[in-house]
Amino acid sequence: MNWPDKRCCIKVSLDRQQVTLFKEGKMIFEAFASTATNGEGFEEGSYQTPTGKFVIRERIGEGAPLYTSFKGRLPRKIWQGEKSDDAILTRILWLHGLDPENGNTYLRYIYFHGTHAEDLIGKPASHGCIRLANKEMLELFELTPIGTVVQIS
Repeated sequence: MNWPDKRCCIKVSLDRQQVTLFKEGKMIFEAFASTATNGEGFEEGSYQTPTGKFVIRERIGEGAPLYTSFKGRLPRKIWQGEKSDDAILTRILWLHGLDPENGNTYLRYIYFHGTHAEDLIGKPASHGCIRLANKEMLELFELTPIGTVVQIS
């Protein structure tokens, strides 16, 4: 896909488990990620990563310390290594689906977010979200405005 110049766009590759950010047509950020263990899909409760075209609808966590733990999208505490199935850490970029099949993405709470399981980055291991290492999530958040187009394929 050719991204328009003068726009900020994110491409997520499920095959490569990789996130790439383009600004004004140039790659400015790239990191390995972790998408859904259950593969791709759109059904609520499936724990799958949706595919298609999206937009960043909300940015959550501006100014919070690295490793801040979020519950219900509210900052709670600094994560101290406690056991978790899916800790949502550092920052949240909340996706809104633009295609008919992924239109429920926002209501499914599908995000880019930092993770407690940094050792699993690069492998499918999430519950549907796109997990990044916390320092990389912080960097992506700083570079990504609301309205950024996202393509997941």
